[in-house]
Amino acid sequence: MYSGRSESLVKPVLDDFEKASGITVEVRYGDTAAMAAQLQEEGGRTPADVFLAQDAGTLGAVAGQDLFATLPDEVLDKVAPAYQDEDGQWVGVTGRSRTMVYNADQVAEGDLPESVFELTEPEWKGKVGIAPTNGSFQAFITAMRVEHGDERTQDFLNGLKANDAQIRQGNAPIVADVDRGSLATGLVNHYYVYELAKEKGTTVDALKAKNHFFPNGDIGALVNVSGVGIVEGAGDDPDARAFVDHLLGRQAQTHFAQETYEYPLAAGVAGASGLPKLSSLNTPDIDLNDLDDLRTTVEMIRESGLA
Repeated sequence: MYSGRSESLVKPVLDDFEKASGITVEVRYGDTAAMAAQLQEEGGRTPADVFLAQDAGTLGAVAGQDLFATLPDEVLDKVAPAYQDEDGQWVGVTGRSRTMVYNADQVAEGDLPESVFELTEPEWKGKVGIAPTNGSFQAFITAMRVEHGDERTQDFLNGLKANDAQIRQGNAPIVADVDRGSLATGLVNHYYVYELAKEKGTTVDALKAKNHFFPNGDIGALVNVSGVGIVEGAGDDPDARAFVDHLLGRQAQTHFAQETYEYPLAAGVAGASGLPKLSSLNTPDIDLNDLDDLRTTVEMIRESGLA
């Protein structure tokens, strides 16, 4: 297996699978984009049977090269169609929503924006934290390009720069700064407030940092996924199929939910305590396969001066 997710997260799932099935899994860990590039370079010569990816864009890139086998309906039926490839080349394992984290002492609920595009307006000047070199921010900007076009997206990036967006190196520093009050708001993934609460030994409700999920299908409420595909040539391999089944089984899904606070995507598995149900979020209708053009996104971010 090629894994674009970390060993610390994946190894307990592998150990459970090996113990239950008697099947040994050899894993190569690395950056998701690097793993995808390696698969594309190797083509039919790849030793990989399964690719576990951090995000949908890299899965879409691999699927676009016809390097995945079609998954059986019994696998695809476990996950909502919005979180899988429409041709059955890959399926989502966990989901993560983009949110606007805000300090409840500094921003009243009634003042929260309905669209992420409002954050370029004067009232938010110097108040919005972003992590422009972070993969999740770049995937979000790629989704904006898909939904609204490059021109409007470049205007948004330029607007953030002109509005004195506060730059951080990742999502966690943004949430920490919002919680302590040195930042009013930030654009992050939903689970970072849960990680901060765990780190501080408290509850999410006790934090000053709160998640705001953008309504009305706004692109600011994008849900991206980690996912898995079986590599072409291993489509009939029962061991590969068994591992994918395990990833979507209750044990693995519960592990991911409890360890990462991401949304389990298999039907019937509950998310972490206190997390709003995925079905309650008003997310944009977008083909996650289309999030594969990160190179242009990075160029646009650089052009704006944000990175």
